[in-house]
Amino acid sequence: MRARKAVVGFENTTQQEIALLYDPDVVSAVHDPRDSETAPRFDGTFAIDVDTDAAPDQITWSKPPLEIALTIPIGRVIRLIGVHAKSKAPHGARNDAEASRMSIENRRKQLAQCIWLRKRVDAHLEAGDDLIVLGDFNDGPGLDEYEKLFGRSGVEIVLGEGDALRMFDPHARITLGQRMGAKPSTSRFKKRDGPYLQALLDYVMVSPWLRDLGPEWQIWHPFDHPACYDNVPLHEALLTASDHFPVVMKLPV
Repeated sequence: MRARKAVVGFENTTQQEIALLYDPDVVSAVHDPRDSETAPRFDGTFAIDVDTDAAPDQITWSKPPLEIALTIPIGRVIRLIGVHAKSKAPHGARNDAEASRMSIENRRKQLAQCIWLRKRVDAHLEAGDDLIVLGDFNDGPGLDEYEKLFGRSGVEIVLGEGDALRMFDPHARITLGQRMGAKPSTSRFKKRDGPYLQALLDYVMVSPWLRDLGPEWQIWHPFDHPACYDNVPLHEALLTASDHFPVVMKLPV
């Protein structure tokens, strides 16, 4: 196998990148869903008390995370978990009170999903696996006032808290490390009858060994990335295709 850069991306992946993922000179990939003693498969259910009534709730994923085993050119296997977490938006709310209730319920479910996901992350890290967790978390540190009710975001749970072995994402680190100033964003959406808002919702988190390889992250945001902005067909396509922008990580292997 020839040593090349493996590109791992998500959301709006180009045909060239899809072809790259199937190139055996870069990686080989197999679908490999798993469970552990503390966390069932993502297409099952997870019991956790989300509403503090002392009765476990059965949590599910409407979009179960995709688990892949990637074999890279040096022969090492990387575990990859692709995520699309529960949205916090109160879709269908008819008034402010209903919107508030639905937002709290959705955040509780999203946090439960992230606790489930973190238990799987812990199992992989304890086994010494190389791990990438990536996708749309529909959340980020400090994005809304409801976060104060729960003390942290789902992203912080998956990255790792306390003495836990940490996952790493440079954009999350910037956001967590500062209260003021410019911050990265991966989405741009318009509020109803309001302005456009930007938020960091998409991440590519890596385990310690992969971080030590010196990967490079890039958000293809047409207003933050000069090359995207200067390429008119590209930036128009990025704005048209989705309200999220691609996040790409180049991993030297």
